[in-house]
Amino acid sequence: MVVAMKQFVALARVSSREQEREGFSLDIQEDALRQYAKSHDGKIVRLFKIAETASKTEERKTFREVIAFAKKHCMELDGLLVYKVDRAARNLFDFVEIERLESEYDVPFICVSQPTENNPAGRMMRRTLANMASFYTEQQSVDVREGLARRVREGWFIGLAPYGYRNVRKEGRGIVEVDPVASDNVKRIFQLFAYANHTLDTLVDKLADEGRQFRPSTPKFPRSSVHNILKDRAYIGEIEHKGQWYPGKHAPLVDRATWDRVQGLLGGHIYQSHDLTYGGQRLVCGHCGHPITGEVKTKKTKAGPKQYIYYRCVYYNKGDHPRIRLPEAELDRQVLEVFASMRIEDDDVRDWFRMVLASQTKDSQDESKAQRSELTRQESLLVAQQDRLLDMRLQDELDQDSYAAKQTQLRDRLASIKLQRDAIDRAHDETADLASKVFELSQTLTEKWVSADCFEKRRILEIVFLNCTLDDVSLVPTIRKPFDVLAKGLISKNSRGDRI
Repeated sequence: MVVAMKQFVALARVSSREQEREGFSLDIQEDALRQYAKSHDGKIVRLFKIAETASKTEERKTFREVIAFAKKHCMELDGLLVYKVDRAARNLFDFVEIERLESEYDVPFICVSQPTENNPAGRMMRRTLANMASFYTEQQSVDVREGLARRVREGWFIGLAPYGYRNVRKEGRGIVEVDPVASDNVKRIFQLFAYANHTLDTLVDKLADEGRQFRPSTPKFPRSSVHNILKDRAYIGEIEHKGQWYPGKHAPLVDRATWDRVQGLLGGHIYQSHDLTYGGQRLVCGHCGHPITGEVKTKKTKAGPKQYIYYRCVYYNKGDHPRIRLPEAELDRQVLEVFASMRIEDDDVRDWFRMVLASQTKDSQDESKAQRSELTRQESLLVAQQDRLLDMRLQDELDQDSYAAKQTQLRDRLASIKLQRDAIDRAHDETADLASKVFELSQTLTEKWVSADCFEKRRILEIVFLNCTLDDVSLVPTIRKPFDVLAKGLISKNSRGDRI
């Protein structure tokens, strides 16, 4: 008489390298499981494996597949084989599924290195082992979380350092240092986006034109990576953990003023698509109020290809919008007309205008002194709030997440106040000769414009014009003080001496 071989389903699991070193590798478990099946006149019809690299989702999926397979073939199976109890169930919920498989589907649960009888005493022993495995898993999770939180509080990243830095080991401890090449790329990205009037798309192209490489495997900077870099607070010296930011020990790559400017720009819509003088929302359409954008057209000539630059509304092709495109040369001509209207030929009037500006400067200095005093008061209040916040955390009146969120807000406000105070200090030092500089600029704008590149021209526009509208084909600027009175022709020998 031929005796049919027994059939088993088996599960092997490795959840960490430490377990592999201790002798629980998948190969060792598989050998033990097959040896058990062979010694009991059987074979393994299906072996499921969970590797140490598996994510929790993958691990859970494999466990469910084991249970589903055993239920479907329960009439043919003689048992579920595992190496140890904790190789099958890492929590009590999984162990309940295994016990139901045994009691309701009659598929015995067999631990080859921890044999137990299928009776009340044996089941109690298995439950005790499962309980110990569950406790070990939960406690290990707590220890890991506490260790990660402690590392963050000490100012270190808990994973792979962001682009611009690199992970190294010194004296047996993992730390972060600046990557010279990648960090230079990060600084350039912030500089270009903050001050060179680029969009994400033109910034990517600019980096490629400069020969900058993202990674050896990905030479060109991906647009999404550039956006993530511009939003990452790690570059101002902070570390993210559970949605909160903490002070880090790594060297910041970006100053706070540049960071704040970039965040402001990212919060708006930037339509600039080229390095063009009048792009980047410097002009708005008088018909619909939308930004004016630039476009470059290349035409073939006998002397070779020649580029022509035109400006038009971004809604140029929408509905009944006027189809107006203005050459850059025409805009330059109109800007130079405005500059020409600011010139004063009379030497006596020039001297008088300088005197009035100097008088206004003194008033500005007094106002700056009052502003600095107010900022100093606000700074003291914020420092006191930080101290109270720390006391509340030490007395357990505030949980860690709430403390971290509030601390980040206070740090941001303090940094903002420091920037404002530094700006006032710089302005105070410069106001002594500001009047003369402003006036001399107004008298040489035409010369400066002709010799300037597109970035210098944009800076001049920012200084002189508050905003500009393109009404049909006419440039309509709103001129900043004190240039406005020069452009309006209000200066003459008959002007009152106490005001402009």
